[in-house]
Amino acid sequence: MTSEAAPGRQRLGIFGGAFNPIHLAHLRLAEEAREYCQLDQVLFLPTAAPPHKTLPDGSPSFAQRLAMVAAAIAGNPAFSVSALEGEDPGKNYSVKILERLHSLYPDCDFFFLIGMDSYRDLATWYDYRRLFALTNLVVTRRPGVERDDLLVLLPVAIRPEFCYDPTGKILLHVSGNRVIFLEETYLDISSTYIRQLLSGGRSVRYLLPTPVAEYIEQHALYQGRERL
Repeated sequence: MTSEAAPGRQRLGIFGGAFNPIHLAHLRLAEEAREYCQLDQVLFLPTAAPPHKTLPDGSPSFAQRLAMVAAAIAGNPAFSVSALEGEDPGKNYSVKILERLHSLYPDCDFFFLIGMDSYRDLATWYDYRRLFALTNLVVTRRPGVERDDLLVLLPVAIRPEFCYDPTGKILLHVSGNRVIFLEETYLDISSTYIRQLLSGGRSVRYLLPTPVAEYIEQHALYQGRERL
């Protein structure tokens, strides 16, 4: 066990992203986080208006990306999906979403999944300092992103709020929450590459869950030229 949960509290993983489209590497990462952090549930949160990037032209609507996530996780009782971000037309900042999740799930301890690249850029996030008081952070290493010292990569202003636990390879925050490092299985699949294949009329078999591929075909998604 990577961290202790209070008696009677559920351990809820939060996995946000554009999921444009969701693919097998997303699902494998969620499964590995569920197992490593002993999560009771992983909640997928498709983004409606990502604060750090703009969705490519011709991307499916929020409702369509939500439907693809629902299709991808169907049959896995440990996975669920929420339309929470679609309820607010503005930018969906992580701290604001986590505040809302705390009110919706008051009996849960949160484990927020991010990639190592996002971890390096935390200083650019809105009100990032509050993030660590709201959730445990699960930092995953993506293909092509090397592992670095977790403490050194934190913004200088907040480093005194942490101490390093070498036995568990985690950072302990003064709130009691943790920053946990997860070495994921390398599945070098990206949504960008899948969109490019689809726009070129090429096969995406074995990159996407079959229900997602069927949904894309039925709704003629990603047929135009990919523009990044």
